[in-house]
Amino acid sequence: MSIPPGAVAVVTGATSGIGRAVALGLGSHVATLVLVGRSAAALEATAEEVRGAGCDARPYRADLSRDDEVLRLAEHVAGVIDVLVHAAGTITVGAVEQTAVEALDAQYRVNLRAPYVLTRALLPALRARHGQVVFVNSTAGLVAQAGVAHYAATKHALKAFADGLRAEVNAAEVRVISVYPGRTATPMQATVHAAEGRAYRPERLLQPEDVAAVVVNALRLPRTAEVTDVTLRPFAKP
Repeated sequence: MSIPPGAVAVVTGATSGIGRAVALGLGSHVATLVLVGRSAAALEATAEEVRGAGCDARPYRADLSRDDEVLRLAEHVAGVIDVLVHAAGTITVGAVEQTAVEALDAQYRVNLRAPYVLTRALLPALRARHGQVVFVNSTAGLVAQAGVAHYAATKHALKAFADGLRAEVNAAEVRVISVYPGRTATPMQATVHAAEGRAYRPERLLQPEDVAAVVVNALRLPRTAEVTDVTLRPFAKP
């Protein structure tokens, strides 16, 4: 399997939704897991569950909209990393004419700039360990819809970053995986449904554990294979 013994992993957005599910899924496959999020209490709750799998879970509180905190996170990892999962994200719903430029800026900082800054800082360590990087994107990163043009723009850009990075680091035996989930039953999606004025029916959506299973399986594939892009969508249709 491609996650080596004693592996160190970092998961952003680890307090809820897909990030939390990925952290719980990785807990039994890595030795050390750095959990990144904004809520100290929620981070500790996730860490306690991960420790139940015998993993050394280390909560790390950070605001990923701030470059200085992202760089401090990179220093905290101390140059040893095998798996980096970018699962943190933010969204604003609204038509372009009704959405402030500041909303675009906020989404850009979390959805694109933070993954860029953190990945760039950790690339030497990832190259040294022949590591793996996972970008939890969105189907909005493939096809933009009305009401989320600003969000989709950041996710389209994240796809471009992942594609370019993959081409750069393949020779160094670093794998780069983009995952594009459709609507997933998370607190973020509940907020999106409310903003759209739609009834929230989580049982008809993807589950965070569905996405986590795909991520963990891709990471564990032998080095004879490389997963580049995976799209998931809810099986039940409107």
